[in-house]
Amino acid sequence: MDKETRAATYQRRFFLEPFLDFLKLERGLRAKTVASYRSDIARFLRFAAEVDVEAPRDLSAEVLHDYVARMSADGLSPASIRRAQSALRAYFAFLSDEGLVPENPSDRMDRPKMPRRLPGFLTQEEAVRLVEAVDPDSPVHWRDKGLLELLYATGMRVSELTGLSLPRLDLGQGDCLVLGKGGKERLVPVGRTACEVLNRYLAGVRPRLDKGQSRGAVFLNQRGTPLSRASVWTIVARAAARAGIQRKVSPHTLRHSCATHLLEGGADLVAVQELLGHAHVATTQIYTHLDRDYLRRTHSRYHPRGQ
Repeated sequence: MDKETRAATYQRRFFLEPFLDFLKLERGLRAKTVASYRSDIARFLRFAAEVDVEAPRDLSAEVLHDYVARMSADGLSPASIRRAQSALRAYFAFLSDEGLVPENPSDRMDRPKMPRRLPGFLTQEEAVRLVEAVDPDSPVHWRDKGLLELLYATGMRVSELTGLSLPRLDLGQGDCLVLGKGGKERLVPVGRTACEVLNRYLAGVRPRLDKGQSRGAVFLNQRGTPLSRASVWTIVARAAARAGIQRKVSPHTLRHSCATHLLEGGADLVAVQELLGHAHVATTQIYTHLDRDYLRRTHSRYHPRGQ
């Protein structure tokens, strides 16, 4: 019996095709998704054959643990391992429902931790260049500049910006009431520079844009309706290009930059958590990726043994 025939026989013994039929017919998954499941389970079954597993009932939690270790040793990324584990959970749920295994061993699989990516951010010099890079000849120059200044000053999310209404913006007091995730409100300082630019927008540009369909939104498009998230992304990208910033810049980049620059300036982590509207301080801690030179300068300046 050749290698290919042995593999097909083994797959029949472990009900691979009935499982794939279940995915197609019962769960209605697309052919491409089913093919991905086939690849993941076939790879697992090759491993099971290597360790002399004879039947589905012999597939134990230890076998799955060893398989996950093998994937890691083979250099698969945590994301690829988690995807394979997802396929295995579906496969073993099918075997369990069909009474082909005495228990579902995938219930005890440990998921590999995904590395937390550091968010992209601008240097302080780049952030200034970006907010100053709006086309001065544009009829909505002050709107776009005010939008960029507000994103950088407050670190608000793009959905919070597009949902900001006039009653929630108090430029006299220099703050705004942001409606965040889960309907939670937080008071965020706007800053002098952003207030000055926004006052010019509200006095001279917004009245011209407002055609009675604004629903009270601060930022309007040229049709007089609230600015969309996609439009905000476009405004940020265009300003980045005009500023000569080569990498991809999004509204979230300005949020990350706001947090990073606050912490670089010595802001308290809990205060930044409150400003950004994070439910947990652990989320805010990803912004403590301050560059080594900055950390060295801070240590040298403030630590009694730093000199």
